[in-house]
Amino acid sequence: MAVSPRVFPPRKRWPSTGSSIFPKFADLNLVKSLLSLSQEISALKPLQCLLIQKSLSTINKSKLLAIVFEELLRNPVSTSFSPSILICFEEMYIVFQRIKTLMEDCCNASKMWLLMRIQPLANSFHELTLELSTLLDIFPVNELDLGQDVEELFVLVRKHCFQSKPMVDPRDDSLRRDVLALLHQIKKEIVPHHLKLKQILDNLGLRDQSSCRKEIDCLQDEIQNQIDEKSKLDIASLIGLLRYAKCVLFGSSTTQLEPDHRRRNSLLDIAVPADFRCPISLELMRDPVVVASGQTYDRESINQWIESGHNTCPKTGQTLAHTNLIPNRALRNLLAMWCRQQRVPFETVGSNEKVSGVKATKAAFEATKMTVYFLVNKLSVSPSMEAANAVTYELRALAKTDSDSRACIAEAGAIPVLVRYLGSGVGSEHPNLQVNAVTTILNLSILEANKTRIMETDGALNGVIDVLRFGGTWEAKGNAAATIFSLSGVHAYRKRLGRKTRVIKGLMDLAKDGPTNSKRDALVTILNLAGDRETVGRLVEGGVIETVIGVINVLPEEAVTILEAVVKRGGLVAIAAAYNSIKKLGVILREGSDTARESAAASLVTICRKGGLEVVAELAAVPSIERIIWEVMGTGTMRARRKAAVLLRILRRWSAGLDTNDVVDISVMSEGRLTTMLPA
Repeated sequence: MAVSPRVFPPRKRWPSTGSSIFPKFADLNLVKSLLSLSQEISALKPLQCLLIQKSLSTINKSKLLAIVFEELLRNPVSTSFSPSILICFEEMYIVFQRIKTLMEDCCNASKMWLLMRIQPLANSFHELTLELSTLLDIFPVNELDLGQDVEELFVLVRKHCFQSKPMVDPRDDSLRRDVLALLHQIKKEIVPHHLKLKQILDNLGLRDQSSCRKEIDCLQDEIQNQIDEKSKLDIASLIGLLRYAKCVLFGSSTTQLEPDHRRRNSLLDIAVPADFRCPISLELMRDPVVVASGQTYDRESINQWIESGHNTCPKTGQTLAHTNLIPNRALRNLLAMWCRQQRVPFETVGSNEKVSGVKATKAAFEATKMTVYFLVNKLSVSPSMEAANAVTYELRALAKTDSDSRACIAEAGAIPVLVRYLGSGVGSEHPNLQVNAVTTILNLSILEANKTRIMETDGALNGVIDVLRFGGTWEAKGNAAATIFSLSGVHAYRKRLGRKTRVIKGLMDLAKDGPTNSKRDALVTILNLAGDRETVGRLVEGGVIETVIGVINVLPEEAVTILEAVVKRGGLVAIAAAYNSIKKLGVILREGSDTARESAAASLVTICRKGGLEVVAELAAVPSIERIIWEVMGTGTMRARRKAAVLLRILRRWSAGLDTNDVVDISVMSEGRLTTMLPA
């Protein structure tokens, strides 16, 4: 009497707890549990649009059997039941649990995916009904003292269960065939007829923007539940079809803009553990990898570092023996667990290349192309600002999904059209439109090929820079800074961007005056530009050291990391400018995170060695500085310990009247020699 386990293909979900527990109740408690379970099923609403008769029939049978259980509790024949009755009750309990699980799965699942699985679902309802029919058929009803009307109900349910057939509603089957036909048309690059699309969506209860968006979200969740690759590909095709249908039938909408923004702010408000931040970008790592030096970085950041011509470890300065990147799966699992606990979205490896981790099918790709060309053409005909805002938001959302979408949007000529909406006039009168336009360009820039398209499109770079400097909202300015960060991932573009005074001025102003999230966008971009020695000079001239000193209390990790990079490459001018940061760096040494203390120690070593006796005297004036340094040597990271040891030797040589320039940086010494110099 086992129910087929393939209601859906195998899913990544924990099974219902109740369905795996065999009932261990006393006689009357077992009946009470059966009554409770049958009432829970009876309280469920029949499925809408699909499997209507199957679900309604199941609910009605549960209601009738609930009456039987109520009668047994009102008039118990004895304090115990016969073994045959108990066995039937126990088996019935398990069947009811499975029925409830099946009903709940169907209620919560995507309608489109239910439609594609209509035959196995109908079979599952039928198998459960037959199992119940068998139990009712062998149930010794004569042993119970039931009233005649209740006994007739029992016989009626048994009869209905026996008459069950594994049939799919012809209407459901026809609808499924229509959807498959549309997918086949799209695969052959044939644009679906809009009336047919509307008819299908009407039959599924998808009659507006909101219901379509929820259905797409539901399908994306369903992909994560599947372990069968073919099912994932089928769902990806359905997502593409629905995105196209939503745009052409119901127009564009910005109803999800605010929730997206709140979600982003919520991540910024969470204190991300230092070990979960990439030492380069200082952002939460998504794909942690280990380099030859043993340090861990986010794959995207370290790839950009290596591709820009570096052959050293950014954190330790050690020359890399090779450039192989080894996935840090243990840390990635910890990251995923932490994100789930904090309710922070966590994009897994490859999310930029695939739709929810699934490579796009031909049907999904063609549906994306159709959606993109429809939206870009609509935007190109100079619609009203309100209509342009809605279409631009749809492009923004689509550009966020996967590489195929980003490529299609750029190839359709969207970038020159989006440039129209970057101007200061748009920002003052229609700030949401400007935000959507610059964020779309930001999302497009994630694809390497699109970086070149953006840099070579007339007005695109200048438009992004104008938003950075004069954008209508802080969000627009922050996303413009993030766009520059993305573009600077290409070494040649980093140099080009670093030569633009307007870029440096815009980033400095944003870091000084913006809210915390915008400050972080600006600082991370400054740090990326500081990877070029020529740009560091311009950053120093633009007041980068004064800027980071001003924000060091708000974003200490970002600020001291930039300071470390600038004083290392900026020469004596940078050292002189950093004089006023010494006391604040001393505070970071005492109170900062491990990452911040490491960068603070490295910055102080550079400043003291190149700045002369006056600078060392300023550090020596920091209260309890030697005790603070000893604490770092005992509890800091390995690199922080090495730098702190150098710093302590500099202070002691200064106090003895010796030349501090002669201090050797023991960060280049062998680990064995270093260990003997550090406190136990």
